Amino acid sequence: MAEEKIGEVIKFFAKPSVAAVKIIQGQLSVGDTVKYTGHTTDFSDTIESIEVNNSKVEKAVAGDFIGIKVSGRVRPGDEVFKVTPE
Repeated sequence: MAEEKIGEVIKFFAKPSVAAVKIIQGQLSVGDTVKYTGHTTDFSDTIESIEVNNSKVEKAVAGDFIGIKVSGRVRPGDEVFKVTPE
């Protein structure tokens, strides 16, 4: 599996379990697999929905600030990698 850094966690909202992520390169689409890594973070998720300004979108590109549901706790500064089969 190849990993490409696509973004960074800006903020984490515990109650809805949503991460605010800034996409810094590439693009992210619904259905993609991502991996979150950081000081105490290391898990993968499949993207089920992406929101930009409270509106659902199918994909996000570099420069977008997005909200994505996460299955675990992430922290600001954690890196987000897109996982692709080689």
